[in-house]
Amino acid sequence: MFPTLIGTVVIAGIVGYVSERTGFTRNGYVPSVVICVGGAFLFYFVGLMFGLRLVSPGVDAILASLGALLIVPTRYRRK
Repeated sequence: MFPTLIGTVVIAGIVGYVSERTGFTRNGYVPSVVICVGGAFLFYFVGLMFGLRLVSPGVDAILASLGALLIVPTRYRRK
C-alpha cells in the first residue's frame, strides 16, 4: 500500500510538471503539481475505501491527475 501511494505522488508530480512544460496548462509549475497530487490522492483514497480501480495504480494516477488539471483550473479561472 505504501509504495503505491509514493508511486502515485511521483507520477502525479511528473504529470503536473509535464503538463505545464508542454503548455497544456498555464497555472505555474507549483500550482499544477499541487493540483495533480491532490487529485491523485483523492482518487487513490476513494479507490482504497470503495474498491474502485480503472486499470492499474499508475494509470489511475495519470488519469486522476489529468482530470484534476481539467476540472480545477477551469472552475476557478479568472476572466
